[in-house]
Amino acid sequence: MKPAVSSGSVPSVAVSPGKAWLIVVLLFFFMFINFADKVVIGLAAIPIMDELKLAPDQFGFVGSSFFILFAASAILVGFVVNRFPARWVLLVMATVWALTQFPMVGTVGFATLVACRVALGAGEGPAYPVALHAVYKWFPNERRALPSSIIAIGSSVGILFAAPGLTWVIKHYDWHMAFAVLGVVGLIWVLAWLLLGAEGPIGDAEHPAAAAAGDRAQRVPYLRLLSSGTMLGCFIAGFVAYWGLAMMLVWGNAFLIQAQHRDPQDAAWVTGVLWTCGGLIVPTFSYISQAMLHRGGTSRKCRGWLTSGCVIAGGAGIVIMSLLPPGPLQLVFLVIGFGLPSVIFSLGPTMAGEITPLRQRGAVLAINTAVSTLGGLVSPAVMGKLVQAGPTIELGYRNGFVLAGIVSLVGGVIALVLINPEADRARFAAAGKAGPLAAAAAGSD
Repeated sequence: MKPAVSSGSVPSVAVSPGKAWLIVVLLFFFMFINFADKVVIGLAAIPIMDELKLAPDQFGFVGSSFFILFAASAILVGFVVNRFPARWVLLVMATVWALTQFPMVGTVGFATLVACRVALGAGEGPAYPVALHAVYKWFPNERRALPSSIIAIGSSVGILFAAPGLTWVIKHYDWHMAFAVLGVVGLIWVLAWLLLGAEGPIGDAEHPAAAAAGDRAQRVPYLRLLSSGTMLGCFIAGFVAYWGLAMMLVWGNAFLIQAQHRDPQDAAWVTGVLWTCGGLIVPTFSYISQAMLHRGGTSRKCRGWLTSGCVIAGGAGIVIMSLLPPGPLQLVFLVIGFGLPSVIFSLGPTMAGEITPLRQRGAVLAINTAVSTLGGLVSPAVMGKLVQAGPTIELGYRNGFVLAGIVSLVGGVIALVLINPEADRARFAAAGKAGPLAAAAAGSD
């Protein structure tokens, strides 16, 4: 598709709004399935532990095993998607997700359970950054916050419907059948994407001035990019947010059953509602951020400070929640504590894309996700050990939540100090490595 030149110095690219939003819808369901695949292990936690005779620390290892290859796969595929169309990379990943569900249908031992979760994690590691990279090819920089947040909340909506639905399957059939259902749903999405998915037209042609300046002008050394204050701040905020996210994915449903003494089906509905309420926080703050930018605010304030503040407030919410008795108020602070930090998963990649040249964006978004999700490699196992070591199961869970809150508080404060996209773009330009990047980034990256 050829660019349509506007009156400004940077031409615009003709994009079909209908097709662009169709891609957003498909990628929304992509993340819907992605998080259903993640949360099923938590929904089936107690039946799995009972059937396989697993102690809490062993099940915690199963939960963390999902993230063993998650980060490495995200980085590898991030570099791949710099060179190959995101459309086909997404298709391959979704196929892998579906196929890794079916071995869980038969007789499963501890080793098979771990192997399937590791393989699924390798397939899902690049999901979010590749989805964002794909949608960024359909929307310019100033319009990316809303579609990014819609894709992000696909996870929460997925859990809203998947939690009660999969719990019903587990209750009326068994936990093996829940994995079979996810495999079939994954293959349906693969077919839909094969028929309807497409590569976006926004690319190098959007910035011919940058292209004319040569390839060197469009690149910043990866070490300089990844060690910038903005990227380090995004790494840290993402890590502490994912610490809580992964802990809730693996242990949230079990906490409601074992510590709050809820019926499994009731716990599943509560889980779905909590995730949905938390998910609504992300587009709300993404909209606020976008509105602040339109009013002339800096990216540091409108994205960096806003995101860091959410991570800090979330940490405080988790600590308060852990000290409250079981009841509705505790659930409110649970949503605040684990919902607010998730804003980093929408605005963090936006800030990373803002300072990164187009040809490096896929890899940088993937590295950002990879570093952030290292929190998921640690937190489920830590929670399992704390639950097992606690004098009571309730106190074990409380200790795990308090630790997660402190981690979020500290990480949010550090991110607040470090994130400054404008300063980093200016520094890259001054170093003579980004050429027209500072101007180009304001328009697309």
